[in-house]
Order: sequence, then C-alpha cells, then structure tokens
Amino acid sequence: MDALELLVNRRSASRLTEPAPAGEALENILRAGMRAPDHGTLQPWRFIIVEGEGRDRLSQLLEQAARDKQLDEKAINKASQSPFRAPMIITVVAHCEPHPKVPRWEQIASASCAVMAMQMAAAAQGYNGIWRSGPWTDDAAVRQAFGCREQDAIVGFLYLGTPQLKSSTTVLPPDTAPFVSYF
Repeated sequence: MDALELLVNRRSASRLTEPAPAGEALENILRAGMRAPDHGTLQPWRFIIVEGEGRDRLSQLLEQAARDKQLDEKAINKASQSPFRAPMIITVVAHCEPHPKVPRWEQIASASCAVMAMQMAAAAQGYNGIWRSGPWTDDAAVRQAFGCREQDAIVGFLYLGTPQLKSSTTVLPPDTAPFVSYF
C-alpha cells in the first residue's frame, strides 16, 4: 500500500478478530514504533504485548480496579470485557527520564507517535486497530501492573487484529482550512 494513501485514508477499526499480527508482521509493527521521532535518541517508550492468557489477566486487573473505584456493575463488566475487543493489545508506556534538553512532555509525545506508527504499520500489512486511552491509563493498579514508574505515562492501549468489517479504503478528504494558518 502506498504510504501517502495509507496516511490520508487512515481510520481506526474497533471490531477486530483473529488473527492478530505475529512473526514478521508483528516485528514490523514494533520496528515502526521504534522509528517514531525521538529527540535525544532516548527511546522513551516501552511496548507490552497483551495476548492469550495476558488478556485474561488484564481482564481481572481491570475488573478489580473498577470494583476498587466502586463503579456500578455495568462499568465493571465493561472494564472486564475490554481486553477481549481484539486478539492483541500493545500497551505503550512513555518511559520518561529527566533530560536537560528533552522535557517529559516531549518524551510522551514521542511514545504517542510510536502508537500511530504501529497502527499504520498494522494497516499496511492488512491488519488494523484502534488506539484507546481513558481512565485506566492513570489507574495506580494498572500502572503498577505495566511496570510504570512515577515519571512514566501509559499513552494508550493499541488494540490490534484483523478487521471484522471491510470498510472502503478511502475517506472524504477533510477541509483543512479551519485548522491552518500561515505565520
């Protein structure tokens, strides 16, 4: 697939099924993430792959976190079912280090760029995904489970798999005028 076509027609797929990327396809996705803009070559990201029994463990973790927050049963069920939206989830952690020239926000932005690069690499290989965030990225138990230190940030959960619905390959071009000005 042409890179420009891929970028200008990007769209997330929320209904994902088996198979998940594996082998060379998964390695390409991870390598794409590693090519994100990286001021200072800090490589401020960590990728934690959740699949198989890992989805069961994540389900239990999110269910307990929802119970600890005293959410209602509907929210608890939603939390416990979320890891099963796709056959694979890559949790992306901004692994931030103090640096005199690269502030924490920039390291988080770099890790965020890695998420998009990985989603585009998945789509280029016939897979797709959806980048999800939400309150679990800041939950203490979830952060601990993914090895976050105080200065780290979970920038998102990249759900990956094979799209269940075949959507058109092009989208209507957006009107860029309201978002662009010249200095």
